Amino acid sequence: MSRHSGGALPDCRGLVKYTHILFDHDGVLVDTEHLYFRATREILTEVGFDLPIGLYLALQAEGKSAWEHAKGVGLSAARADELRQARNVLYQRYLVEEDIEIPGVVETLKKLGRRCSMAIVTTAKKEDFALIHRDRNIVEHMDFVLANGDYARSKPQPDPYLAGLERFGVSPDRALVVEDSERGLRSAVAAGIDCAVVHHEFTASQDFSRATYKLDSLAELVDLLN
Repeated sequence: MSRHSGGALPDCRGLVKYTHILFDHDGVLVDTEHLYFRATREILTEVGFDLPIGLYLALQAEGKSAWEHAKGVGLSAARADELRQARNVLYQRYLVEEDIEIPGVVETLKKLGRRCSMAIVTTAKKEDFALIHRDRNIVEHMDFVLANGDYARSKPQPDPYLAGLERFGVSPDRALVVEDSERGLRSAVAAGIDCAVVHHEFTASQDFSRATYKLDSLAELVDLLN
Protein backbone atom coordinates (compact mmCIF):
# COMPACT_ATOMS: atom_id res chain seq x y z
CA MET A 1 0.00 0.00 0.00
CA SER A 2 1.30 3.47 -0.81
CA ARG A 3 0.28 7.03 -1.37
CA HIS A 4 0.50 8.09 -5.00
CA SER A 5 3.25 10.53 -4.08
CA GLY A 6 5.49 7.78 -2.69
CA GLY A 7 7.38 7.85 0.58
CA ALA A 8 6.11 6.72 3.98
CA LEU A 9 2.75 5.04 4.41
CA PRO A 10 -0.09 7.32 5.50
CA ASP A 11 -1.18 7.58 9.10
CA CYS A 12 -4.37 5.50 8.92
CA ARG A 13 -5.81 7.27 11.94
CA GLY A 14 -6.35 10.27 9.69
CA LEU A 15 -8.58 8.30 7.34
CA VAL A 16 -11.61 8.04 9.64
CA LYS A 17 -13.20 10.74 7.47
CA TYR A 18 -14.22 8.05 4.97
CA THR A 19 -17.70 6.88 5.92
CA HIS A 20 -18.85 5.72 2.49
CA ILE A 21 -17.17 3.49 -0.09
CA LEU A 22 -18.09 3.46 -3.77
CA PHE A 23 -16.80 0.28 -5.39
CA ASP A 24 -16.17 -0.27 -9.04
CA HIS A 25 -17.29 -3.76 -10.00
CA ASP A 26 -15.41 -5.51 -12.83
CA GLY A 27 -11.83 -6.12 -11.80
CA VAL A 28 -12.43 -5.05 -8.18
CA LEU A 29 -15.15 -7.38 -6.90
CA VAL A 30 -15.19 -9.97 -9.70
CA ASP A 31 -12.49 -10.94 -12.20
CA THR A 32 -14.34 -10.21 -15.44
CA GLU A 33 -12.56 -7.42 -17.34
CA HIS A 34 -10.22 -9.73 -19.23
CA LEU A 35 -13.21 -11.82 -20.35
CA TYR A 36 -14.97 -8.77 -21.80
CA PHE A 37 -11.81 -7.96 -23.76
CA ARG A 38 -11.41 -11.58 -24.83
CA ALA A 39 -14.97 -11.78 -26.14
CA THR A 40 -14.66 -8.47 -27.97
CA ARG A 41 -11.34 -9.37 -29.53
CA GLU A 42 -12.50 -12.82 -30.64
CA ILE A 43 -15.57 -11.46 -32.41
CA LEU A 44 -13.63 -8.71 -34.17
CA THR A 45 -10.90 -11.15 -35.19
CA GLU A 46 -13.51 -13.26 -36.98
CA VAL A 47 -14.12 -10.37 -39.41
CA GLY A 48 -10.49 -9.42 -39.84
CA PHE A 49 -10.08 -6.64 -37.26
CA ASP A 50 -7.17 -6.90 -34.84
CA LEU A 51 -7.60 -5.53 -31.32
CA PRO A 52 -4.30 -5.48 -29.39
CA ILE A 53 -4.69 -5.20 -25.65
CA GLY A 54 -2.73 -1.93 -25.60
CA LEU A 55 -5.19 -0.32 -28.01
CA TYR A 56 -8.16 -1.69 -26.08
CA LEU A 57 -6.89 -0.26 -22.78
CA ALA A 58 -6.11 3.10 -24.39
CA LEU A 59 -9.63 3.29 -25.81
CA GLN A 60 -11.09 2.23 -22.47
CA ALA A 61 -9.20 4.92 -20.56
CA GLU A 62 -10.74 7.54 -22.84
CA GLY A 63 -14.22 6.09 -22.49
CA LYS A 64 -14.24 4.94 -26.12
CA SER A 65 -15.25 1.56 -27.46
CA ALA A 66 -13.59 -0.94 -29.75
CA TRP A 67 -16.67 -0.69 -31.95
CA GLU A 68 -16.14 3.02 -32.52
CA HIS A 69 -12.57 2.26 -33.52
CA ALA A 70 -13.63 -0.56 -35.86
CA LYS A 71 -16.18 1.68 -37.55
CA GLY A 72 -13.49 4.31 -37.97
CA VAL A 73 -11.33 1.88 -39.93
CA GLY A 74 -14.01 0.48 -42.20
CA LEU A 75 -16.60 -1.59 -40.33
CA SER A 76 -20.17 -0.53 -41.15
CA ALA A 77 -22.41 0.64 -38.33
CA ALA A 78 -24.94 -2.10 -39.04
CA ARG A 79 -22.29 -4.82 -38.98
CA ALA A 80 -20.77 -3.38 -35.81
CA ASP A 81 -24.16 -3.62 -34.09
CA GLU A 82 -24.50 -7.27 -35.16
CA LEU A 83 -21.04 -8.10 -33.91
CA ARG A 84 -21.60 -6.28 -30.63
CA GLN A 85 -24.63 -8.46 -29.98
CA ALA A 86 -22.56 -11.55 -30.76
CA ARG A 87 -19.92 -10.31 -28.32
CA ASN A 88 -22.54 -9.86 -25.63
CA VAL A 89 -23.71 -13.46 -26.04
CA LEU A 90 -20.12 -14.75 -25.96
CA TYR A 91 -19.26 -12.67 -22.91
CA GLN A 92 -22.25 -14.00 -20.99
CA ARG A 93 -21.16 -17.53 -21.89
CA TYR A 94 -17.74 -16.81 -20.41
CA LEU A 95 -19.35 -15.39 -17.26
CA VAL A 96 -21.03 -18.73 -16.70
CA GLU A 97 -18.15 -20.99 -17.76
CA GLU A 98 -15.09 -19.23 -16.33
CA ASP A 99 -13.93 -18.75 -12.74
CA ILE A 100 -14.45 -15.06 -11.97
CA GLU A 101 -14.00 -15.14 -8.20
CA ILE A 102 -11.50 -12.82 -6.55
CA PRO A 103 -10.37 -14.52 -3.33
CA GLY A 104 -11.23 -12.75 -0.09
CA VAL A 105 -13.75 -10.26 -1.49
CA VAL A 106 -16.73 -11.29 0.63
CA GLU A 107 -14.66 -11.51 3.79
CA THR A 108 -13.27 -8.03 3.14
CA LEU A 109 -16.74 -6.60 2.51
CA LYS A 110 -17.99 -8.04 5.79
CA LYS A 111 -15.23 -6.26 7.67
CA LEU A 112 -15.64 -2.97 5.83
CA GLY A 113 -19.40 -3.06 6.27
CA ARG A 114 -19.00 -2.79 10.03
CA ARG A 115 -17.74 0.77 9.69
CA CYS A 116 -18.73 2.09 6.25
CA SER A 117 -21.78 2.37 4.04
CA MET A 118 -21.02 0.76 0.69
CA ALA A 119 -22.32 0.78 -2.87
CA ILE A 120 -21.33 -0.48 -6.32
CA VAL A 121 -20.96 2.02 -9.16
CA THR A 122 -20.34 0.20 -12.41
CA THR A 123 -20.51 0.58 -16.18
CA ALA A 124 -21.60 -3.05 -16.46
CA LYS A 125 -24.85 -3.79 -18.29
CA LYS A 126 -27.64 -4.68 -15.90
CA GLU A 127 -28.24 -8.05 -17.55
CA ASP A 128 -24.56 -8.96 -17.17
CA PHE A 129 -24.54 -7.76 -13.57
CA ALA A 130 -27.60 -9.89 -12.77
CA LEU A 131 -25.99 -12.96 -14.32
CA ILE A 132 -22.75 -12.44 -12.41
CA HIS A 133 -24.57 -12.15 -9.08
CA ARG A 134 -27.18 -14.83 -9.61
CA ASP A 135 -25.36 -17.16 -7.20
CA ARG A 136 -23.10 -14.74 -5.29
CA ASN A 137 -23.50 -12.89 -2.01
CA ILE A 138 -21.64 -9.67 -2.78
CA VAL A 139 -24.60 -7.37 -3.42
CA GLU A 140 -26.13 -8.12 -0.02
CA HIS A 141 -23.34 -6.08 1.56
CA MET A 142 -24.22 -2.98 -0.49
CA ASP A 143 -26.70 -0.21 0.16
CA PHE A 144 -27.39 0.09 -3.57
CA VAL A 145 -26.01 -0.57 -7.04
CA LEU A 146 -25.72 1.92 -9.91
CA ALA A 147 -25.16 0.26 -13.29
CA ASN A 148 -25.20 1.24 -16.95
CA GLY A 149 -28.31 3.33 -17.58
CA ASP A 150 -28.56 4.74 -14.04
CA TYR A 151 -26.64 7.94 -14.92
CA ALA A 152 -26.30 10.20 -17.95
CA ARG A 153 -22.68 9.63 -18.97
CA SER A 154 -20.38 6.69 -18.25
CA LYS A 155 -16.86 6.69 -16.83
CA PRO A 156 -14.45 8.49 -17.30
CA GLN A 157 -17.08 11.22 -16.91
CA PRO A 158 -17.89 12.06 -13.27
CA ASP A 159 -21.61 11.27 -13.58
CA PRO A 160 -21.56 7.72 -12.12
CA TYR A 161 -19.76 8.71 -8.93
CA LEU A 162 -21.66 11.97 -8.57
CA ALA A 163 -24.84 9.91 -8.76
CA GLY A 164 -23.45 7.69 -6.02
CA LEU A 165 -22.75 10.67 -3.77
CA GLU A 166 -26.24 12.02 -4.40
CA ARG A 167 -27.83 8.69 -3.58
CA PHE A 168 -25.91 8.50 -0.31
CA GLY A 169 -26.47 12.18 0.41
CA VAL A 170 -22.82 12.79 1.32
CA SER A 171 -20.12 15.22 0.24
CA PRO A 172 -17.09 14.02 -1.77
CA ASP A 173 -14.73 14.32 1.20
CA ARG A 174 -16.65 11.62 3.10
CA ALA A 175 -16.37 9.03 0.34
CA LEU A 176 -13.66 6.80 -1.09
CA VAL A 177 -13.81 5.27 -4.56
CA VAL A 178 -12.20 1.86 -5.15
CA GLU A 179 -11.12 1.25 -8.74
CA ASP A 180 -8.81 -0.88 -10.87
CA SER A 181 -8.81 1.05 -14.18
CA GLU A 182 -7.63 4.41 -15.44
CA ARG A 183 -11.11 5.12 -16.78
CA GLY A 184 -12.58 4.66 -13.32
CA LEU A 185 -9.83 6.69 -11.68
CA ARG A 186 -10.49 9.56 -14.07
CA SER A 187 -14.17 9.42 -13.19
CA ALA A 188 -13.44 9.59 -9.45
CA VAL A 189 -10.96 12.46 -9.87
CA ALA A 190 -13.46 14.38 -12.01
CA ALA A 191 -16.06 13.90 -9.27
CA GLY A 192 -13.64 15.22 -6.65
CA ILE A 193 -13.47 11.96 -4.70
CA ASP A 194 -10.34 10.26 -3.33
CA CYS A 195 -9.60 7.00 -5.10
CA ALA A 196 -7.83 3.83 -4.03
CA VAL A 197 -6.67 1.78 -7.01
CA VAL A 198 -6.42 -1.97 -6.49
CA HIS A 199 -3.77 -3.69 -8.58
CA HIS A 200 -5.05 -5.92 -11.36
CA GLU A 201 -2.69 -7.48 -13.87
CA PHE A 202 -5.03 -6.75 -16.77
CA THR A 203 -4.95 -2.97 -16.25
CA ALA A 204 -1.51 -2.68 -14.63
CA SER A 205 -0.03 -0.77 -17.58
CA GLN A 206 -2.50 2.11 -17.27
CA ASP A 207 -1.72 5.49 -15.70
CA PHE A 208 -2.62 5.59 -12.00
CA SER A 209 -0.46 8.56 -11.05
CA ARG A 210 -3.51 10.49 -9.81
CA ALA A 211 -4.64 7.77 -7.42
CA THR A 212 -4.83 8.74 -3.76
CA TYR A 213 -3.79 5.25 -2.68
CA LYS A 214 -2.44 2.21 -4.49
CA LEU A 215 -3.29 -1.19 -3.04
CA ASP A 216 -1.96 -4.63 -3.88
CA SER A 217 -5.28 -6.24 -2.94
CA LEU A 218 -8.77 -5.32 -1.82
CA ALA A 219 -8.00 -6.72 1.62
CA GLU A 220 -5.59 -3.83 2.23
CA LEU A 221 -8.61 -1.52 2.47
CA VAL A 222 -9.34 -2.94 5.90
CA ASP A 223 -5.98 -1.75 7.24
CA LEU A 224 -6.25 1.52 5.35
CA LEU A 225 -9.56 2.36 7.02
CA ASN A 226 -8.94 0.74 10.40
